[in-house]
Amino acid sequence: MQDAFLAASRTWPADGVPDRPAAWLMTAAHRRALDRLRREDTDRQRLPLLVTDAVTVAEPDYADEPITDERLRMLFACCHPALSADSRAAMMLRFVAGLSTAEVARLFLVPEPTMSARLTRAKRKMALAGIPLRRPSAEDLPDRLDVVLKVIYLLFTEGYRATAGPQLTRPRLAEEAIRLGYLLGELLPGEDEIVALLALMLLQHARRDARVDPDGRLVPLPEQDRGRWHYDEIDRGMDLLQHLDRRRGEYHLQALIAAEHATGGPTDWTRIAGLYAELERRTSSPVVRLNRAVAVAEAGSPEAALSLVEGLAEALPASHLVPTVRAELLARLGRTEEAAEAFDEALAKVRTDAERAHLHRRRGEL
Repeated sequence: MQDAFLAASRTWPADGVPDRPAAWLMTAAHRRALDRLRREDTDRQRLPLLVTDAVTVAEPDYADEPITDERLRMLFACCHPALSADSRAAMMLRFVAGLSTAEVARLFLVPEPTMSARLTRAKRKMALAGIPLRRPSAEDLPDRLDVVLKVIYLLFTEGYRATAGPQLTRPRLAEEAIRLGYLLGELLPGEDEIVALLALMLLQHARRDARVDPDGRLVPLPEQDRGRWHYDEIDRGMDLLQHLDRRRGEYHLQALIAAEHATGGPTDWTRIAGLYAELERRTSSPVVRLNRAVAVAEAGSPEAALSLVEGLAEALPASHLVPTVRAELLARLGRTEEAAEAFDEALAKVRTDAERAHLHRRRGEL
């Protein structure tokens, strides 16, 4: 109906209002509904061809279908073990989740041309090897779970902090990732990593409305209005954490960090720094090291935090977050001119309007 009203607003001023406006709108809406159904049906038929024209698609067998959600089914179907885990995850984000190559590149911490070449090689390998894109069986699911979890986590990451654009967040992407997390939990109950990832996403997403002010400006965590947090989601995330055993996987550690941020009292930055140190030992991730530096600074050691940041620019050359953190640390240490230069470097790299405005404001406060 909204489409029909939009069409009316464009055509009636030029052609005149029809004799039966309601009938005109109903007919237009009916046609648009049919068009949408046909388009969605065509999309379902052509989705495998987005990967490569040479992929063979097995005939569906609905007699014993372990996955009923179409997107989740496609994620598992694309997890063919003939491709590397990163190639599988990148293809799923690009062709099933629909992220752009630039967005996928940012999530994998590589330049866009590198990711474009990686996707091309993966498609070519599928074509040359004749890798089938078939519906996964129940036996396939456990072996493919890690990659599907990674894809859902990266999809949520793009929703939590967008690569570029006017908005800091993309809530619909984050909500879709959470929806897929719930579906995974129903599909494979009792899997700790699923529970941990879902807890992490709920605890992070619960602060979405407080991360920007009514004018769309970024609000740092200490300045957020906690009355705008979604405490029902926080309670759900905390409850999920209570069901995890002491074996700490990567998502579990991140969920524990998110839980510290979501508490009603003062943030325990020393504990958060320790959790990030454990997570860095497990992952060797430069992003984790950057977050650890922030926690170390907040715990009272900006000098130690600055030493952690050194060298990260080479590992994350396109990221504006490295010079941003470095600028804040230098400002705390009274090294104003160096801080200003670091803010200028961050401003040259930032790609979301909300973060750019925040950096301009911080740069002006020096």
